[in-house]
Amino acid sequence: MLTSVFSVQEWSIIVGFGVLWLGIQIIWVAPVPRQLRRGEVPRAPRGTPEAFGLFWVDQYAWIGIGLTALGLLALGYGVIA
Repeated sequence: MLTSVFSVQEWSIIVGFGVLWLGIQIIWVAPVPRQLRRGEVPRAPRGTPEAFGLFWVDQYAWIGIGLTALGLLALGYGVIA
């Protein structure tokens, strides 16, 4: 039977750093989602390729924010626990 060399807390730190790294890379590339911007935001007519592109970039930015938050939570759990 194989036993893990790392504890749950250590795995949480390792995975937390990995997820945090991926989230930060996405945030580096994707702009802030339009839902979080102030002032005038770009818009496109419904059903056009431009509208789909704006939608995709927004979703990509939200994925980056989510991964960063999840990585910070996992990292925090591993450090505190």
